[in-house]
Amino acid sequence: MKALHFGAGNIGKGLIGYLLNKSGFEICFVDANEYTVNSMNRSNSYFFELLDEDHTAEIISPVRALHSSSQEQVINEIVEADLITTSVGVDNLSKIAPVLSKGLLKRIQLGRRNIDIIANENMINASSKLKEEIQRNIPNSDMETICKHVGFPNSAIDRLSLSEERSEGVVTLVEPYYEWMIEKPGLLNSDLPSINNATYVAELKPYIERKLYIVNMGHAATAYTAFLEGYTTIQSALMNPEIEKFLRETLKESASYFTQIYNFEDAEIIGFIDQTIKRFKNDNISDDILRVGRSPIRKLGFDERLIKPTRVLFELGLPTEKLTTAVATAFLFHNTHDEESVTIQSYIREQGIEQAIDHFTGLEDATLKRKIKDKYIRLKENYSSKS
Repeated sequence: MKALHFGAGNIGKGLIGYLLNKSGFEICFVDANEYTVNSMNRSNSYFFELLDEDHTAEIISPVRALHSSSQEQVINEIVEADLITTSVGVDNLSKIAPVLSKGLLKRIQLGRRNIDIIANENMINASSKLKEEIQRNIPNSDMETICKHVGFPNSAIDRLSLSEERSEGVVTLVEPYYEWMIEKPGLLNSDLPSINNATYVAELKPYIERKLYIVNMGHAATAYTAFLEGYTTIQSALMNPEIEKFLRETLKESASYFTQIYNFEDAEIIGFIDQTIKRFKNDNISDDILRVGRSPIRKLGFDERLIKPTRVLFELGLPTEKLTTAVATAFLFHNTHDEESVTIQSYIREQGIEQAIDHFTGLEDATLKRKIKDKYIRLKENYSSKS
């Protein structure tokens, strides 16, 4: 079996390529980095390092690679592939769409079997986005032909992937935990074996939201609390039992969103929380709180990680004490090197916290907004007295 993967970055090598290799696929990467392409082709392999106690090295072989400028070769690989995947970054989907459209039409003309394309990007419904980008490059009649022969199942991925410059070059570092969720109804090639350790689900939305409102929300809440307490990393902050307790209680409140909205079992969601906290506490990782807390305007959006579970649970009459505290801490996060943080602090100085809550969260319920405001005032007074 042959897999063609666009993007030889940390996720491409540390998650997608890894699982495809373990599933018996011969992998061809397409990437714009000439050094990466040449390195893969010299050794027909690559390695990455696990952020575990032993810093275990994983070697993936056989692999080969093409430079993204080698259009005809890439088109030929599209024709011959049994599966196509991507991890190029959302902004680059439009850049790979033209060659994909040419390759897909050529393979259909040659009578190749149906194929699926799975885009693994940091956005909801990335495969659907890629499909839209392909459609922009071709006439409607050609797109109709492609849709009969190509599936675009959406996916959700989760694995912390970093890189480190060493004497031997840039090394990909990944945490032991990973998750690759694939929406089964979007698959068109029913003959292809399942990918080992990927999870196929009937509906992806509950799992995308679980990552956003448990993992991402908890990460942000810890960063903002750690900032107020003067810690520099997530790992050092969670050595404080009080901060770990706050994180766990906040996540347990958010868990009610999933038991109420999606009927998750209590034991399943609590197990997921335990796993999440274990990941955050991994002392082989150093999560800088300024990095984790960056872009607070986005994180305070109406349907985003801090606000949606808070407002939905409040509307249901369920506890939101810790969640509203987490929202308040975001308004106290001040990183002079982060444009969004500077914008929030300037807005609060000029308009006041009440208007800031209105402006950045989009919340309408006066009681909920007052609750967040009161938490903000208490926190500000408390931490001002410590400084």
